Amino acid sequence: MIENDRRVRIISGHYGSGKTEFAVNYAVKLAETGRTPVLADIDVINPYFRSRERIRMLEDHGVRVVADTVNTSLIDVPAISAEVYTVFDRHDSDAVIDAGGGRAGIAVLKRFSDHFSNPEEYDFFLVINANRPETRSPAQIIEYIKSFENTCGLKVSGLINNTHMLRSTTAADIVSGYSLSVEVSEMTGIPLRYNAGLEKLEDELPEEIRKNFFPIELFMRDEWMS
Repeated sequence: MIENDRRVRIISGHYGSGKTEFAVNYAVKLAETGRTPVLADIDVINPYFRSRERIRMLEDHGVRVVADTVNTSLIDVPAISAEVYTVFDRHDSDAVIDAGGGRAGIAVLKRFSDHFSNPEEYDFFLVINANRPETRSPAQIIEYIKSFENTCGLKVSGLINNTHMLRSTTAADIVSGYSLSVEVSEMTGIPLRYNAGLEKLEDELPEEIRKNFFPIELFMRDEWMS
């Protein structure tokens, strides 16, 4: 199903939504289809759980990573590599963009506004975690969507239900997030593209959720983390 998404996939979401985890899993799944995707980390706001921290793992899975100009685990420099522009200029490659959340993070996309003149070239996915206090109601999420769109000038084209409690996630969490995401979808006309969750939970989910279930691994969290 991911092969049918548009060539450039922008993935963003509120802090704690799990948007980087989703972006990393998405890029790995693209590589498993035989493609050679590029994962561009342009989240210069959040210094934690950055996709650039898993460069070696991603390269082992066949994903090329483009990140900050300065690549070090000791300091975090808010600079975007010029190589990111190749993501847009090479129309023969698939791209996953891990964008920052919040106004400051999403404003970085403005730098690339000239590359989004054709809406058929990109998808803009908003990751939702219904367990986060900032995104527990349709009104909150819709306000967040409007804020994102007004800040970067791009339209959200799909919703991702990624309702989780890390390794403590239950099927009930995913179902709750599904209900909320469907409500937002009906109010905005933005389709619910995927229901993401730990693979072990898939068989416990209702059929309507399994239809577009996106199984994920916790690549971004070490085993000792909760």
